[in-house]
Amino acid sequence: MEKKQAILELIPQQGILPLYFYKDTTVSIEVLKALYEAGIRAVEYTNRGEAALQNFKEMRKVCDTELKGMYLGIGTIKNGEMAQTFIDAGTDYLICPGLVDSVAAVADKNNMLWVPGCMTPSEIIKAETLGAKMIKLFPGNILGPGFMSAIKELFPNLLFMPTGGVEMEKDNIAGWFKAGVCAVGMGSKLITKQLLEAKDYAAIAAATKQVLATIQSIKS
Repeated sequence: MEKKQAILELIPQQGILPLYFYKDTTVSIEVLKALYEAGIRAVEYTNRGEAALQNFKEMRKVCDTELKGMYLGIGTIKNGEMAQTFIDAGTDYLICPGLVDSVAAVADKNNMLWVPGCMTPSEIIKAETLGAKMIKLFPGNILGPGFMSAIKELFPNLLFMPTGGVEMEKDNIAGWFKAGVCAVGMGSKLITKQLLEAKDYAAIAAATKQVLATIQSIKS
């Protein structure tokens, strides 16, 4: 199975895409290991600071040598040049906060999965026309599960994942799945600033296991 298809199957299976950025390389790597230990096999590292590229390269090495089966993607990609830079650094997939034509073009040229951020039916239609298979509903807390329910039938061939403001509570997560998403993107609610600052990797792993268990119970 090609990588693109493998990731498109893995994220819905996992039900969650954890995402984070931290300026310190070691912390970034240790969080990655904690997520892996919790059972995560696809992660989004966000391109949010000057250290992102260098950290990503080190994280890629760790995935290749220690974390078998881990797919490492990059988020907050806003133009084609940035996309190419991270493809060269070994990203497995690209995630954008919006719908960017140049990213779609670079991804297609490299036969790589790209997930655009959309918040209107027009954007989703354009993304589908450009060949997107998965849509990031962003910001999730502004759109809400009601939006997902309303548009779901228009796009039977697309996968949807809300990101931004998805809460840890079962009711919140269940509302999204009931509306028809394939997974939820979770950043600061899961990998909190406090846990990162405290370097509490055990707590990050525990919280991740808890969310994975919650999602499995919702799905079954």
